Amino acid sequence: MKNKTVTIPDEAIHRLARCLLPEVVKYFESEQGKREFAEWRAKQRKSAEAA
Repeated sequence: MKNKTVTIPDEAIHRLARCLLPEVVKYFESEQGKREFAEWRAKQRKSAEAA
């Protein structure tokens, strides 16, 4: 199987980012988002200490 490269125009990426960013911010400001981020960060620190 060959790897196919798809080129996405910068403008399309920027438009998508403008649509998604408010929802991402809303999630990370929510209690669930804060809790899950804290759990992820704790796992990252634990992994870094083990390495």
